[in-house]
Amino acid sequence: MDHLLALRMFVRIAEAGTFGKAADQLALPRSTASKLIQDLEQHLGAKLIHRTTRSITVTPEGAQYYERARRLIADLEEMDAAARQTRAQPRGRLRVDVGSILANQILLPALPAFQAAYPDIELRLGVSDRPTDLVSEGIDCVIRGGALADTTLIARKLCEMDFITCCHASYLEQYGRPAHPRDLEQQHRVVGYFSSLTGKVFPLRFAQGDETLEVSAHAAVAVNESTAHLTALGAGLGIGQTFAWFVREQVARGELVRILEDWQPPRHPLHILYPPNRHLNAKVRVFVDWAVQVFAAVDARVSRGIRSDT
Repeated sequence: MDHLLALRMFVRIAEAGTFGKAADQLALPRSTASKLIQDLEQHLGAKLIHRTTRSITVTPEGAQYYERARRLIADLEEMDAAARQTRAQPRGRLRVDVGSILANQILLPALPAFQAAYPDIELRLGVSDRPTDLVSEGIDCVIRGGALADTTLIARKLCEMDFITCCHASYLEQYGRPAHPRDLEQQHRVVGYFSSLTGKVFPLRFAQGDETLEVSAHAAVAVNESTAHLTALGAGLGIGQTFAWFVREQVARGELVRILEDWQPPRHPLHILYPPNRHLNAKVRVFVDWAVQVFAAVDARVSRGIRSDT
């Protein structure tokens, strides 16, 4: 039995919840995963995992063994990373998940520079706006927007982005310009963005001085993907809020028109997150450092001279 491989497999199974996902993450056949766990249990003389046809659960003995095995694997990865840091370029497959509009308008155009600097990294970019589970899906790091929920993940702030309330010029010709955010609740059509988890449309948020408003207007059209949301605004389907940086050219050309200028939506923070056991992974480290530099170009704090990494 390859004891170290068996430990790695057990840790992956305990975290992923299935033999299949764990085997895929280690690029091994599922039959090999099952055999490794059988050999490990026989070696220990203890049952680590209880298996049924539909699910697996870690036994009490397995839970104790997992905690120590996880720390051991993390220590080994730290040792390997430290040894490789000065000897070789980061290499291997790196899985990163990011929202659609961030991928298409920021990351992908900048990737040639990353590839030139790190030619031995195979980047797998998961592009969608859906929430992801990093551990169970084998994702190394993810870029997320908005306030952070309580999490065991390590987070590094990338930037803050300004939001803009806008619509296509043709919409104003047909429906007129709203004078107050509350006008959106009855007199206007809204292009909404709804949660992939709950199906609920997110409210539009406004601030003026110390006053804040949330407007839950009826959405004539709602999508759950950021690039589609921008397309819907450009098609004149209604009023919506989007990142100001992404529509700067359309606004400059007069195609999209900023409205309710006195009511500025709150800024939207972006973070890159990764599991604690990735904190010394060379691939993750160089990608995070590179992403911080890339997103500096869209950071609303930079032009105001108050940039910080908190």
